[in-house]
Amino acid sequence: MSETQPKAAHFIHAEIDADLASGRYPHVHTRFPPEPNGYLHIGHAKAICIVFGTAEQYEGRCNLRLDDTNPCKEEQEYIDAIIDDVHWLGFDWANLCHASDYFDQLYDWAVALIKAGHAYVDDQSADDMRANRGTLTEPGTPSPYRDRPVEESLDLLARMKAGEFPDGSRVLRAKIDMASPNMVMRDPAMYRILHETHPRTGDAWCIYPMYDWAHGQSDWIEGITHSLCSLEFKNNRELYEWFIDRIAEVSGHPEGVAYKTRQIEFARGNITYMITSKRKLMRLIDEGIVTGWDDPRMPSLRGMRRRGYTPGAIRRFWDEAGVAKRVNNIEFAKLESILRDDLNKRSQRRMAVLDPLKVVITNYPEDQVEMMDVANNPEREADGTRPVPFSRELFIERDDFMENPPKKFFRLGPGREVRLRAAYWVRCEEFVKDDAGNVVELRCTYDPETRGGQNPPPDAEGKVRKVKGTLHWVSAAHAANAEVRLYDHLFTRENPEEGELMDNINPDSLTVKTGCKLEPALADAKPGDPIQFERIGYFTPDLDSTPNSPVFNRTATLKDSWAKALSR
Repeated sequence: MSETQPKAAHFIHAEIDADLASGRYPHVHTRFPPEPNGYLHIGHAKAICIVFGTAEQYEGRCNLRLDDTNPCKEEQEYIDAIIDDVHWLGFDWANLCHASDYFDQLYDWAVALIKAGHAYVDDQSADDMRANRGTLTEPGTPSPYRDRPVEESLDLLARMKAGEFPDGSRVLRAKIDMASPNMVMRDPAMYRILHETHPRTGDAWCIYPMYDWAHGQSDWIEGITHSLCSLEFKNNRELYEWFIDRIAEVSGHPEGVAYKTRQIEFARGNITYMITSKRKLMRLIDEGIVTGWDDPRMPSLRGMRRRGYTPGAIRRFWDEAGVAKRVNNIEFAKLESILRDDLNKRSQRRMAVLDPLKVVITNYPEDQVEMMDVANNPEREADGTRPVPFSRELFIERDDFMENPPKKFFRLGPGREVRLRAAYWVRCEEFVKDDAGNVVELRCTYDPETRGGQNPPPDAEGKVRKVKGTLHWVSAAHAANAEVRLYDHLFTRENPEEGELMDNINPDSLTVKTGCKLEPALADAKPGDPIQFERIGYFTPDLDSTPNSPVFNRTATLKDSWAKALSR
């Protein structure tokens, strides 16, 4: 490690520092090895940030490896999505690899292990193997096929590979220790028969390596120095190293053991109001609670991306959450606070009215249209300004008017005056109701001397008028009609798995508002563009959006309204 190497951020980096200082490894090479049987979620993002971030910190390399060893569940769709999501998070890899790249080598090593007496073909059923495995306090029962002749196991493995036997009829097992206190070491399976078409190798294979047989060996082949993984793989570390030791032994390269990959485990991070169990998320889809894996309420990276989350916010969140050896629960408010901070800096400001109330400025020329110069983002002067049309008829939010307002209501009411953002000061002179008693129109007057929202000059007695309220608005003649989807927590409990999952569903996780009014500049917005609807929240166009029928998703409110609601 160089003198300028940054101080270790957590225990993983401290371990790597020690490895580099001792000369155990000359460099750092990590990998991210997801199984392409589904979409990545916010939990995967933590692992991605750790393994890619570690490689970046040590000026090393990181591989993206698709662990495609189970063709029953894996699809090209998932492979493509994983590649896209990792890129979206802002990471790139030294090599794009697949476990299937090594199928031939893994098979040859399996043959070598049989010849060395370290593996055998077992004819027991899955139920028999499970029953004979033993318990945490009792040893397992050796298979009656454990000591079958080497030549017989070699012949059976070759015939398994040739497709002679049906699924589940035989497996290849490592011969280790049926009395080991570590259940993983009790003659684990290495190959199973699966007559399934693989997304990359087609029908070339009908036996497929188990995870533990393919994973560590793939690391060794690729020259991975540090296998960074979550805590559930801690018990598998012994088997991980056993396989590498045996391969080095039978391949005649025992010196390779000195450079074998080192596995280091870290704890997952749980986020309140979220679940990441694939099985439970699939239940939400199957029961129609959400529309799919890319539903903006889902914790999948696809869903969060569609909702408007930024890769920068997700990366910063996991960076600030830290890396620990114990599972920790992180408040969702922390994630949303980081997201708001990121969006505040990036978002273009726009005006949108979600629950429109018509305003007619009676003393404004009927055919006149003015273009008001409005800042795109006060946080970034370089973003400049945009022209926003202003006319006699406008829309404001219905909540910005009260017929009988209380004293500290600083918006519109009869005889009250407010500032229209970057436009004029207006005073409500009267209002119109429909037959049901609902206010449907406000009639106001404006002060021409307040253009741009500036303060009017003092009157003849030197008194200065003041207003405390500033409202956003949209010109009626120029407004685009839109659908706006207001998303909130999918669950009402911090731990959704307390009790019955479906009892914890938030019935208000999605509110759809139609007939919303948008300023013209929003017509150019694209999915993923960060936008702040002034005074309302952060939004982005949905994938369903079209130029003629715009649809916007709420990414986050301007403040944590959920916390306020829970405290009431």
